Amino acid sequence: MFVETGESVTDIPDPLIPTTMPPLRYGALQLATRYSLSPLAGFTNLPFRRIVRELGGVGLATTDLVNAHGLLSGSRKSLQLTETCPEDSPFAVQIFGNDPIKMRDAAQFLEARNVDSVDINMGCPVERIAKRGSGAGMMRCADETVSLVRSVVDAVKIPVTVKMRLGWDDTQLTAPKFAREFEQVGVAAIAIHGRTRAQGFSGSVSRDGIRQVVAAVQHIPVIGNGDVRTVADAAQMLRETGCHGVSVGRGALANPWIFRQLQQWEETGSFDPPGNFNERMELLKRQFGYLEELRGTQAAAIIFRKTGHWYLKAMRVRARLRHQFQLARTRAELDAALDDIAEDGPVRGTRTGILPQMHVPVPSGPVERW
Repeated sequence: MFVETGESVTDIPDPLIPTTMPPLRYGALQLATRYSLSPLAGFTNLPFRRIVRELGGVGLATTDLVNAHGLLSGSRKSLQLTETCPEDSPFAVQIFGNDPIKMRDAAQFLEARNVDSVDINMGCPVERIAKRGSGAGMMRCADETVSLVRSVVDAVKIPVTVKMRLGWDDTQLTAPKFAREFEQVGVAAIAIHGRTRAQGFSGSVSRDGIRQVVAAVQHIPVIGNGDVRTVADAAQMLRETGCHGVSVGRGALANPWIFRQLQQWEETGSFDPPGNFNERMELLKRQFGYLEELRGTQAAAIIFRKTGHWYLKAMRVRARLRHQFQLARTRAELDAALDDIAEDGPVRGTRTGILPQMHVPVPSGPVERW
C-alpha cells in the first residue's frame, strides 16, 4: 500500500525490506542497484539508456536484442544497436541466434569492445525469431540450448547471463530445469519473464513460476521481470518470488523515473513522484537531442516517432498536437510542434502536478502472427 505525502510518495513498511538483501553481483561485476532496464526492441537504444541513467537508480542497462550473425557480418543496424558511451555503464548487449559458433564468436567480439556483460535471449516470442530456434524457440531444444550457452560462457571472461520465459507453453514449463543447468555451466545470472511463449503478453505474470526458478538455483541471482510498472509492483515481485533484482521494460517507457523511485524506496522507504509535464518535456527534448547527435535531424525524427508518442501520451497532450509532432521532419517543424505542445499544456492535470498513470500497451493477438 502506498500513500502520497506532499511532494513524495511513501509506502507502508513491507515485511520484506529490500535493503536487507546483499548487493547484486553478476560474477565479478557488482551493480549499483538491483533494478535493471530490460532489453526492449525498438526502445532501449543509447539515447534512452542515457536518459534513464541520468535520472538515476539503474543498476544495469541492456541493449535491444542483436542478431549474432548480423553482428559478425558487420551489419550496420546490428552494430548501431551496440553503440555506447562512457556514461552508459555498466552495459550489456543481448544477442540472439541458434548457431553456437556464431553466438560464441559474437560474445568474443563484444568482449573485445569492452562490453561489461553478454545476455543470451531465450525469451523473444516473435514468430520469425522463435520458429528458427532462437529466442523462446531455444526452450524447446534442451540439450542443444545448454550446449550453446556453455560454449558462450567458456569463450569469454565477462559475465554471461540468460533471459528466458517460464517455458514454451503451460505443458512445457522448463525454466527451473534450464536455470539449474545454466548455473552449472557458469551463467552469472538469469532474468525470468513470468509468462510462457504461448502467452505472449496476455494474462498476468506468474510470480509462483518465477519463485520456482529462484528455488532451482543455489548461488546465482535471479531477476524477476514482467508487469512491473510501479514501485508497488516491484515490491510485490521481490516479496512473492524471492528474486534478487527486478528488470523493468515498458514500465520505464511510461515512467523513466521508476529506477530512481525504486532506489529511493529501497534506501529510505519513500520516493518522489515521477516527472511532471514540464520535466517530461525537457526529458523528451534531451533524448531527441542525443538521437539527433547520432543520426542527424531527419533520421532522428523518424526513429523517434514511437518514443515521442509514448512521451506525449504520458504528458496528456491532445491528439492533434501529438499528430503534429509525428509529422515533423525538420528542426524548425519539430521546434514549432513542441512550442505548440508547451503552450497548450496537458489535457488533464497541471504542468507541475502529478500526471495520471499511463499504461503502455503490449502486442496482442495470437503470438504466431506477430
